[in-house]
Amino acid sequence: MEHITIKDIAKALNLSTSTVSRALRGSHEINPVTKLLVMEYAEKFNYQPNPIALSLKENKSRSIGVIVPEIDNPFFSQAINGIEDIAYNKGYQVVIFQSHESYEREVINTQHITSRRVDGLLISLSGQTTNVEHLKNLHDKGLPIVLFDRISDEINTHKVISDNFEGSFNGTEHLIKTGRKRIAHIAASPHLSISKERVKGYLAALAKHNIPVDESLLKYCNYGLQDIEVVIDQLFANETPPDAIFTASDRLALGCLSTLKKRNIKVPEDIALIGFTNLKVAALLAPSLSTIVQPALDMGKRSAELLFDLIENTSKLPKSYRTFKLYTELIVRNSSVMKSDEERL
Repeated sequence: MEHITIKDIAKALNLSTSTVSRALRGSHEINPVTKLLVMEYAEKFNYQPNPIALSLKENKSRSIGVIVPEIDNPFFSQAINGIEDIAYNKGYQVVIFQSHESYEREVINTQHITSRRVDGLLISLSGQTTNVEHLKNLHDKGLPIVLFDRISDEINTHKVISDNFEGSFNGTEHLIKTGRKRIAHIAASPHLSISKERVKGYLAALAKHNIPVDESLLKYCNYGLQDIEVVIDQLFANETPPDAIFTASDRLALGCLSTLKKRNIKVPEDIALIGFTNLKVAALLAPSLSTIVQPALDMGKRSAELLFDLIENTSKLPKSYRTFKLYTELIVRNSSVMKSDEERL
């Protein structure tokens, strides 16, 4: 089926193409009766604006780029849902790339995205990224960029994060209040901003309750099950093994739970366990997983809103950029609490 054009509508209604174009854009300069006539005709014959023509006219692609470590990470898939929701309402397409935790792939992704002439970029850094010159160069050339979740202080732009320090502090303190004293923390890449903030929250909770820091209980780990098994074995080779584990993500917690079951270590009887994210499966596990809620959908939406603010006001940059912290919340389930603990809480 052939699509009708503005010229077709103008010819059929005996109007100029400029009048039809302005009517379709909802211009206040057009008589309401004429505007209604044009809109009804366009709807009747299924008029669809030509995106290529629009991009040429506006000098915009009407698309934004998104780079995340992994789409199969439920946190990032939820964030992308939020991004796409805002983009759709703005009439924009979303081009998604994965870095797979690789700095090299992240750099290549930014090159591919800019070759598509996107109007802006949303990015959460890979676990290997310590140098952000590839992003600074794009930002200096005028590409609107917003960082979310995994950020860098070296780029002066808007950023959206969870309150990682508070979430980690509350999770660790919860374990302390249930009587745990030997609390291990398993973090992700030490380069990541989220890892640094969550380690700080963990250490602050220990300090508040006068629990000495044991460096052997602080581990960094990839998300692979084999890596998690190595870390668990190292912790339990300790002369005094931990009585609780607080992981920096639910994905790490899932690996810990699987490994502990293989080794016949009972949760929470032998060791308490708590994660960070609140994946949908967390409540369905056996035992159900205590965790920190990280608002992925809201983070995606807020990040997209900030990016569109920059895109729509490229001639007027903000006086200052801000870092927005979103709430976190502790959800207590069976993996961290026994019946005997409930009296302490």
